[in-house]
Amino acid sequence: MIATKAYATQGASEALIPWNFERREPGKKDVLIDILYCGVCHSDIHQARNEWGHSIYPMVPGHEIVGRVAKVGSDVKKVKTGDLVGVGCMVDSCGNCEYCKQGEEQFCADSVMTYSDYEKDRKTITQGGYSNRIVVDEHFVLHVSERLVPLHAVAPLLCAGITTYSPLKKWKVGKGHKVGVVGLGGLGHMAVKFAASFGAEVTVLSTSPKKEADAKRLGADHFVLTTDKEKARSLKGHFDFIVDTVSALHDYGQYLGYLVPHGVLICVGLPSNPISLNMGGLVINNHTMSGSNIGGIRETQEMLDYCAEHKIVCDVEVINIRQINEAYERMLKGDVHYRFVIDMDTL
Repeated sequence: MIATKAYATQGASEALIPWNFERREPGKKDVLIDILYCGVCHSDIHQARNEWGHSIYPMVPGHEIVGRVAKVGSDVKKVKTGDLVGVGCMVDSCGNCEYCKQGEEQFCADSVMTYSDYEKDRKTITQGGYSNRIVVDEHFVLHVSERLVPLHAVAPLLCAGITTYSPLKKWKVGKGHKVGVVGLGGLGHMAVKFAASFGAEVTVLSTSPKKEADAKRLGADHFVLTTDKEKARSLKGHFDFIVDTVSALHDYGQYLGYLVPHGVLICVGLPSNPISLNMGGLVINNHTMSGSNIGGIRETQEMLDYCAEHKIVCDVEVINIRQINEAYERMLKGDVHYRFVIDMDTL
């Protein structure tokens, strides 16, 4: 077994504190990775505090992992020692179902999440990237180009990046499309970067006037303060697509009203409580309200390669691991531009 240092929580009301545990020795198809950086996702807070009701403790969060290969199993062909690699939200799946064969492992009934899940033995709890090393099946290890710099800004691509890239690609967003982005946070700022890169005309829809300068810097063509009723009325029937990244309860019907007929509201935020929706506007205008998960391994690699080619990384604030509990509180207040990333050398 491999001694591993980490920060973990022992329960829903407990802070994250130092914790030592053991990873398995790499099997024939496994890769041992020394973790360099790990992004902090809002879902880490949901999971750590059991806000979704299925958390498993003790828990080492973290599914936005970048590191270097330290050791490979005898049958590993995908990577070699010293390679720069990433690990996202999944670390295993059945490999045989229709979804796995289609490269959509996220839909596999036996997929294994990077943390707060059980490995294939159904006994060992998976532990995530707030740690100094991880062991992963080679299929779930992603190549990270040395051209992607700075490296600490790459880590959130493994979740925030693929979460916004995947639906934009699915709906073939590009030149000639008008795209609205609701919320300019960890997900929203990446939605702006990708939509602009794909050639769309991008508008950030926000309740905070302080976000306008950043929206333009990130690539948005326009910024609309949605609390300005006159400007909001001018958006009726304006957008082909709206990417809604907000995880708090809000009025989805307002944004459906901003869509052209046949327009699509893409939801990637995850409110903790059920939403209420008047179906009238949805039906009358043939609107589509679409959810989107992460992407599969193949699409995540495609996204990383696209980012390397187009020099796209996340806007991040690097923190010491000892600041993680403070970072959680700051995230809840929206006090981060736009993703925290842990320097694992501080562990």
